[in-house]
Amino acid sequence: MNWKPRPLSELEQAIDRLLTENIKLRREVETKQTQVGGLKLALHQRHETIDALRGRIEQLQAQNQQLDQECEHWCQMLANHDKKEVRDSV
Repeated sequence: MNWKPRPLSELEQAIDRLLTENIKLRREVETKQTQVGGLKLALHQRHETIDALRGRIEQLQAQNQQLDQECEHWCQMLANHDKKEVRDSV
């Protein structure tokens, strides 16, 4: 006895197409979720790097301000020393 599968009805064919499309769309969603996860991680790392660089900038600005103050102090001391030498030589 030969068994022959009956032809699929239009409804069964439509269901098969939709199941296939559903599987394809689920894979796309999973891929996009993975990509979003990677982008979120990259964004987080970028924010950490930016925060670290901002902290370093603040440190360098404070150091520059301190060096400027020291420079002003030394310039004043040199100016006072030069005035004293001029007075002493007169």
